Amino acid sequence: MVQANAGAGCIHSSLAGDPELGEIVEMFVDEMPGRVASLLEHLSRKDWDGLRQSAHQLKGAAGSYGFGTISPCAGRLEGVIRDNEPEERIRDAVMELADLCGRVRCGQPALHE
Repeated sequence: MVQANAGAGCIHSSLAGDPELGEIVEMFVDEMPGRVASLLEHLSRKDWDGLRQSAHQLKGAAGSYGFGTISPCAGRLEGVIRDNEPEERIRDAVMELADLCGRVRCGQPALHE
């Protein structure tokens, strides 16, 4: 499971205040460790097409669930793969995305975040 970066703040959905959407946002957050595990598995197998597809799906889903800060990061990963960037750049983009995904939380931000 990806852990939050100790120095970085939590990321909350822009939909967190909507009582009708709170449950689906919570499901998305609960699924995030599996999504990250899939990204890391594709990376370890050097399955660039699978990794690109997973990044593309995450880019769209994150925005739909109110986690707009994840979408551009997932898009960057998708782009470095599409542009055949060196493996080191792909790995860096995956780790950046995994860190960001590890910071998603349900509910509204606490005052100290």
